[in-house]
Amino acid sequence: MPQRSPKSKARATPQPSAPSPSSSQPLQADYKAIAEQWARAKRIQAANDAEAEALGQPSQREAAQALERQRERLNEARQRSYEKRWWWTVAFWTWLLAIHAVGIWLFTSGFLLTRLVLEDKSNCTIPPIESKLAPLDIGKGCWHPKTFDRAVVVVIDALRYDFTVPEDPAKQQEFHNAFPFLYETAVKSPRNAFLRPFIADPPTTTLQRLKGLTTGTLPTFIDAGSNFAGSAIDEDNILMQLKNAGKKIAHLGDDTWWDLFPGYFEPNISKAYPSFNVPDLHTVDNGVISNIFPLMEPGKKDQWDLLIGHCLGVDHAGHRFGPNHKQMNDKLKQMDRFIRDLAATVDDNTLLVVMGDHGMDAKGDHGGESDDEVEAALWMYSKTPIFGRTLPQHAIPPATAKIRPVNQIDLVPTLSLLLGIPIPYNNLGRPIEEAFAGPKGNDWANLAAVSRMASAGIERYQKSYFEARGMSHSTDASSPAGLWTEANSVRSDSHQDAYKAFIRFQEETLSVCKDLWARFDVPRMIFGVIVAAIGVVLLVLYSSRTEEDEFVVMNDVELDYAEKKLEVLDFNGEAELHVDQFYHKNMLRGLWDTRFLFIIGTLIAAGLYRQQPMDRLATLVVVLMMTAVGSSLHESGKTIMNLLPKTFWGWLSVVFTLSHSIGFASNSYTIWEDQILLFFVATFGLASAISAFRLESKVDRTMAIYHSVVFILLGRLASYSKLCREEQMPFCVSTYYATGTSTVSPWQLIVPFTVFIALPSIIKSFLTPTRSYEGLAPTWIGYVFRVGLFMSAIYWTIDATNNGRWLAGKLSEGTLKNIGVYLAQTILALALVAGTTAFIWAPPSVSIVSTASRTGQARVAILGYSNASGSRYLLLPINILAACLLLTKPMGSGALALMMWQILSLAEIIDLNSLRNETIGPVMLAILGNFYYFKTGHQAVLSSIQWDSAFIPLFTIRYPWTPIVVTLNTFAGQILAAVCVPLLALWKVGPKQKGVLETVTRSLGVFVAYYAVEALTTMSWAGWLRRHLMLYRVFCPRYMMAAVLLVVLDLIVLLVTLTGLRSNTLSIGEVFGWAD
Repeated sequence: MPQRSPKSKARATPQPSAPSPSSSQPLQADYKAIAEQWARAKRIQAANDAEAEALGQPSQREAAQALERQRERLNEARQRSYEKRWWWTVAFWTWLLAIHAVGIWLFTSGFLLTRLVLEDKSNCTIPPIESKLAPLDIGKGCWHPKTFDRAVVVVIDALRYDFTVPEDPAKQQEFHNAFPFLYETAVKSPRNAFLRPFIADPPTTTLQRLKGLTTGTLPTFIDAGSNFAGSAIDEDNILMQLKNAGKKIAHLGDDTWWDLFPGYFEPNISKAYPSFNVPDLHTVDNGVISNIFPLMEPGKKDQWDLLIGHCLGVDHAGHRFGPNHKQMNDKLKQMDRFIRDLAATVDDNTLLVVMGDHGMDAKGDHGGESDDEVEAALWMYSKTPIFGRTLPQHAIPPATAKIRPVNQIDLVPTLSLLLGIPIPYNNLGRPIEEAFAGPKGNDWANLAAVSRMASAGIERYQKSYFEARGMSHSTDASSPAGLWTEANSVRSDSHQDAYKAFIRFQEETLSVCKDLWARFDVPRMIFGVIVAAIGVVLLVLYSSRTEEDEFVVMNDVELDYAEKKLEVLDFNGEAELHVDQFYHKNMLRGLWDTRFLFIIGTLIAAGLYRQQPMDRLATLVVVLMMTAVGSSLHESGKTIMNLLPKTFWGWLSVVFTLSHSIGFASNSYTIWEDQILLFFVATFGLASAISAFRLESKVDRTMAIYHSVVFILLGRLASYSKLCREEQMPFCVSTYYATGTSTVSPWQLIVPFTVFIALPSIIKSFLTPTRSYEGLAPTWIGYVFRVGLFMSAIYWTIDATNNGRWLAGKLSEGTLKNIGVYLAQTILALALVAGTTAFIWAPPSVSIVSTASRTGQARVAILGYSNASGSRYLLLPINILAACLLLTKPMGSGALALMMWQILSLAEIIDLNSLRNETIGPVMLAILGNFYYFKTGHQAVLSSIQWDSAFIPLFTIRYPWTPIVVTLNTFAGQILAAVCVPLLALWKVGPKQKGVLETVTRSLGVFVAYYAVEALTTMSWAGWLRRHLMLYRVFCPRYMMAAVLLVVLDLIVLLVTLTGLRSNTLSIGEVFGWAD
């Protein structure tokens, strides 16, 4: 990080004396003497005024009034100057946000290309290859004789394969042996049913899985972000083919289907339910069950040809409780009864399909590509014995998902051919063997025919795709084209050999397509890296400026008084008070140069005229903008040498920043990032403790060592709150949840109550030494904040009661949920609405006390004067902390409380070691922010996002509140750190300190630069390691986290930190006057 030039240690500002309890009071007999002295003084004043009037001079009163008016005008001018500088600061950070957004957009758009969607549609009468078995008639079957007239497809969301196979009772968990019907039927009636592992292609989000299950194509990893905003599927799919064939489709359950297939479902018999209400385990499932059986009655079957039921209870139970929980056991048993009853109602011409769209990890989450997340189950059932096995040992379903798995895209050609409709044009799947092998398992002619038809469709699609992309494909013998030629050359009477040849072709084509859709637009990625690097350089320049770049800071009381007197006497009120050099303005003024604007306008116009890609234009504009800024800064005398550290603390900042960022090139380093950050925390604590021995004052030395030790111990204590990622097993044990699930252990409820009791007192202990626990502080911290913490503890007790059903039969689940949501809304209103209002209008946390000294003279003491700026600003982080404590589970709330304590100790260390002008303070705040990201139950993987936090203050999805709540839960540590950056600069700073805005913004520049370097390096490593085996499991999620976090922090700095700083400065200025 850049190192700011050190300035001489500020001389202590004398404070008004504190009241003396032993002060003597004037005696009653002295009142008369005092009155006589007052009368004599008035007579002397009157005589002096009369003499001055006779000489034509203003009286002392008039002179004093004139001086006061001058002082007020000077104060107003200083306020206007501050406002101007503040708006320039806002303009700079807005510009920086735009640069970061452009860089991230450019890289992301080139990092994973979206798959080109072909508009071609399959036609019943035009098969991809001629076949003697193709009836070419919708009534008999298009490309293959149909087997069933209708189908019932039940999607049990997140049905993992091991939920359906038996387990040894001695080893079983709650999710074992609770759903036996699928396995039992496949074993007892292998010609009527089969059960196989059903492997999902990541990302394992429901919307992306439904696209694959209906189109037969593969999603790209980056598509996971659209899980909450699905758009209609326009490409060829199995539902479209049914609709075109005049078939009727009914749907019950998850409303995601209605977003993907608007207008497809029969309105009178279909019913959709909200899909994101995670706390609700039963509404969707009960709705599907209650509505599906009436449609299975003989008189109703002519109302539909495809009936889809999508149950969400298993998925929601996983998100809320994890798989190893009694609620999961109950939900699986309910599904078992449901499928048993449903199987009894199907007729001979109806196919019943039960499947999971994805699995879930040990916490019940999904979205990534771990084994537990991709291993779902597929079960097909027919009352007519049509299913077969080509090998006798295949009669028993696989014991694990690693044995004979089926790709989820294989469902599309299988279902299409069984129902007699064309296979969708973009399909890449192959027919499932059991469905076409015949009851005896030896119908190789049929297997070869369906495999040949599906392969011909794949070959047709591949040709069209390559032509649309303007690409050529290999004709080598091992390429798909070569394998296709080989398969077609197999003798017509060797059906088994032909079948195996087509399987090889299908497997190779699928591999080629996976590689094709993992291609990258390298130039665009490079543009993105360049723009991100520009943002880093800009922040480094911004945060490396010194106080001399703006004005001289004076801390000496006598010199400060002399300056004030000269300013009052010389200020004429006509010229606007200004600072000689505004750094923000100096950086931005190059952008308004007419030559620069002319060049930019010409380039954009030429680019639009020549139809150049907008990404290239955007990159060029940003580069030219940086060039203009660099030129402006060069004129100010800034050089590269100014950026090099000059102290131990400056170099330590650089070492922490670079070692953290460069380490992302290693997947092991990224996996164990939380431990690396703990090492950084301990290293800083040790360095500050050693540095404390250099302090001359014994008291300061003792306190500095004490806070350094506390800083280390708090980090170590917080490290016991952890959520392990899959790659850390078995060397890591999760403690964030109960027994590795997503629920809260009863003992963890002690944590929020401990926070309620201890945290306000801890904060108070940091304010009392400077007598800063005054003004609004005792009321807000001692009562309002404490009440908010108590209410949060009550909320989590209610939540645990609801999850554990401790009051079953006494209070319903709905009642407890209502109480919890309204309580959470009250807490957030208290923290964010009332808290923000109180912070804006609160006076400084000081008290003015009038006493008498031993000599009888009246004295005025201002309690809290020496920390007036820091103590008042502290109210803002406390409000943010109160909201985050509610939105984080009990272990996370304990971690955040420790973080607040650590930040206050860090502020003391910075003050005692005179490090306010060093970069180490903001860098350590950034490290703490990242460290507590992991300590609040998160990892750099999609599946660690705690989606259930959205329902703490809400009953259902509400925009924009749901994303805000999830963001506060996910990035609570970094957000709290960003809000606390001014606290380090303001801690133990009096109201007359000059250059507060500039000092704080320099610290903010260092803080955000740390995250900008992190985003730049994760971006660079993800691009460089784009062919690495762990790209989508490790490097891509870490880049996505860094990119999103950088934008979030830019917004927090703009909307919260800078606004809070302005409010704090206005309050201080109104009471004590403006220092600059």
